Amino acid sequence: MPQDDDLRPETVALDALIKATVQRVKNQPDAASPDAMLFVGNWHQAIPALVIQDPVLEPVDKLVWMVIMLHARETGGRTAFPSYETIACKSNVSSTSTISRAIAILRLTRWLTLCAKVRQKSGRFTGNVYVLHDEPLPLADALYLDQSYMTYVQESQEHHHARVRRIAQAVVDTLDQDVQQGKDLSNSGTAIERRLQAANVLGSVSKNRDKDGRYFTFNASVIRGLKNAPETRGEDKVGQYQKSKTEEKEHYSSGCSSHYKKTTTTTTTQNTNTDKKELSESDKSSKLPSDQTLIYPPRLSDNQKILADRYLALVAPEDRQLLLDELQGRLESEQKGMKPVYDELRFLHSLCKAAQQGEFVPNLGIKVVEARQSRRQSVEPVEDDAQKAKSAEEQERSKAYGLEQLAKLRASLDLEDKSQTD
Repeated sequence: MPQDDDLRPETVALDALIKATVQRVKNQPDAASPDAMLFVGNWHQAIPALVIQDPVLEPVDKLVWMVIMLHARETGGRTAFPSYETIACKSNVSSTSTISRAIAILRLTRWLTLCAKVRQKSGRFTGNVYVLHDEPLPLADALYLDQSYMTYVQESQEHHHARVRRIAQAVVDTLDQDVQQGKDLSNSGTAIERRLQAANVLGSVSKNRDKDGRYFTFNASVIRGLKNAPETRGEDKVGQYQKSKTEEKEHYSSGCSSHYKKTTTTTTTQNTNTDKKELSESDKSSKLPSDQTLIYPPRLSDNQKILADRYLALVAPEDRQLLLDELQGRLESEQKGMKPVYDELRFLHSLCKAAQQGEFVPNLGIKVVEARQSRRQSVEPVEDDAQKAKSAEEQERSKAYGLEQLAKLRASLDLEDKSQTD
């Protein structure tokens, strides 16, 4: 047996660590799991535990996130976004369509954010700017950074892959549950609160317990629905392949290759249905009728309009436009020195709650309605008079043209002389 002086210090330290581990295992009261594990390599990379434990992401989704993170770290965090081929090669995934699906799911679950589309002065599209997060981004932050996030969620409900559709529907179901429970979608709580809720959900999911809570983007009940949803294996593989190839072609032809895409890494400390044609009950109740046309404040973004519809669906139809007008009146009052509204959706949420409780009384929106009616009255008569004048002029021209043609016809037939003779 070699002496301690003949061994490397690392080996001696490892031997001491092993002995300590053995003693610790012996002292454990639970004899059913006596196994222990030691890591003796270098701690090269740190991967957030939340990625590993995420109950919604599948292994390939987590692996793609890790590969993107490793690619970013190799160049200091500000680098070109890796191509599908690069990710597939580093993750040992044979299909680029699988990579495309994983990236779509990462964006839906808000682990990855599409923040900007870069165009030249000529208008030519040159690429996207992505941000990779160490935990799912809160909804308010995602809406601010990704102006088309809600549109993307809606479009993903019609995705060719069933799992992407289920994830998109799960995002919508969680939003609907929050709205029906009277929660403010803009208020995601502090980072500590979000992480504590996530830890509680992970504990209940691992023990198969029905427990309320939230894992960042999803409510616990929605997560259980995703896990219990049957996998659809009978999809048209040929159609799926063709759609995935079309998607990849559009991806690269638009300039979204690794030469153009940028990615940065950030921390967020500051900040179930299997069929796409079937909607949950909450989804049905949280959508406005297609025949109802509403006038939104111009200040609302597309993201805000989609979420506003989910708030308004819970109030009486006759109150919806009044609430939007009240919001517009409040926004216009900022020009008169009133305190600015920093969160339009939160203000609309308070108006909807008041309407549900029968406490809403129009105030600032009255002038908005009067101004709209005044504009209509000033425009419609002018349009009517102009239309009438135009119609009368056209009639006179038609009459004159008809008489002219009739005179020519009579002249050609010598009807005029004949009539004089008679």
